[in-house]
This record gives sequence, C-alpha cells and structure tokens, in this order.
Amino acid sequence: MKNRFSYAIRDIIVMTKRNLLRYRRLPQLLVFSTIQPVMFVLLFVYVFGGAINVRGTNYVNFLLPGILVQTVLFGAMQAGVGLADDLSRGMIDRFRSLPMARSAVLAGRTITESIRNIFVVTLITLVGLVIGLHIDNLFNFLLAGALIVLFGFAFTWISAAIGLSVKNVETAQTVGFIWIFPIVFGSSIFVPVESMSKWVRRFAEHNPVTYTVNVVRALVLGRPVGDDLWYSLAWIACILLVFVPLAVNRYRKIA
Repeated sequence: MKNRFSYAIRDIIVMTKRNLLRYRRLPQLLVFSTIQPVMFVLLFVYVFGGAINVRGTNYVNFLLPGILVQTVLFGAMQAGVGLADDLSRGMIDRFRSLPMARSAVLAGRTITESIRNIFVVTLITLVGLVIGLHIDNLFNFLLAGALIVLFGFAFTWISAAIGLSVKNVETAQTVGFIWIFPIVFGSSIFVPVESMSKWVRRFAEHNPVTYTVNVVRALVLGRPVGDDLWYSLAWIACILLVFVPLAVNRYRKIA
C-alpha cells in the first residue's frame, strides 16, 4: 500500500513536469495568459476607476485583490482545455498503456495550473505595486495568496470535469467562459455589491467569488475578515467534494 502511494506521488510529479515543460516549449501560452489580467488592471484603473467610488480606500487597492481572484479563475479553465487537448490527440490512450497511476493525469494537470497561477498572481501583484497598490502586512498578503491559489485549485477540478465531458478543445474553451463569466462579473471584484440592483446584489452577496475576494481584500488592506473566510473555505471544500469525484468518474469512463 505504501509503495503504491509512493509510486502515485512519483507519477503525479512526472505528469506535472510534463505539463510544465509545455509552457517552456510554448512560452506564448504563458505570455498570453498574463497579458489578459494586466489589461484588466490597466483598463479598469485608468478608464473606469475615476467613475467608481469605493469607501475607505482608492480604487487600485479595491480592484487588485479582485483581479487576483479573477486571474486564477480564468487560469482554471486551462485544466479542462489541456485535458480535452490530450483526449483529442490520443495522449490519454498512451498514458493508459504505461504502468502509471491513473490519478496522475488529473492531479498533475490541476497542480500544473496551480503552479502557473502562482506565477501569474506574482506578476499581477508586481504590476499592482507599480500603479499604487498598498499592502498593509506582508504575512497577511501571503495568507491571501495561499487562499487565492487554493480557490483556483478547487475550480480547476470543475474545469477538469468539463474538459473530460466535452472532449473537444474549442468546446471546452466555450463552455469554460459560459460558467465563469456570471460568477466573475456578478461579484464584488469590480464594484461594491451595494451599488448593484437588488436581484443581482442578492446573487453577488452569496457568490463564492465575492466571499473569497472580500477575504483577500481584507487581508491586503489590514481589515477584519469576519465570517467571509469560513464561507470561502466552505465553498472550496464543497467544490472539491463534488467535482474531484465527478472528474475522476468521468476519467474512468473515458479511460
């Protein structure tokens, strides 16, 4: 049993390295995944920021924590796209012929996207510092970063389940945007929920993205996190409990 577990860990590491090597050989994949969040930051700060009023801080400090959460959510879609690509090119069948743990394919893919998210979050933070982001406490910011990456990791499993279900790269990309856009824009990322219409506000207040953004924003600005932390962690736990088994089940049926 111990040997089987150690072999599975080894296989997961190998698959993670394999996925990371793709970014090394195709650096444009990483470059374009970082351009989009940078554009969001600059667009909202310098075009829309002057028209959006937030209490207690400037718009840069309000926006950047939300952009960091949005970045890992958009990055999570790549897990489903990557799995759909492997399916369409027959890579999953090749992995089946190897003496490797089947869990390595899914775990390696989701861990890869989490590592990529760490890089992108670091880059966006540097951009934020250049344009005026204020970090109240470095340790609290690191805690916020850990929560962001964990939140993104949970959503990679949703994306993985979708990618294994549709089995097509273009469809995985399209479906990914369909489910990610409502929860991103119907949240507190860009504007305070108090400014929204009643029914949108009700959705936004109970949105897992809003809970997570509120916690990250509080940690960055040195404010109390309140109950939002527990709601965010509860959402993360529920997503993992539902979508990890679902993705594994889809993978078993395909493979």
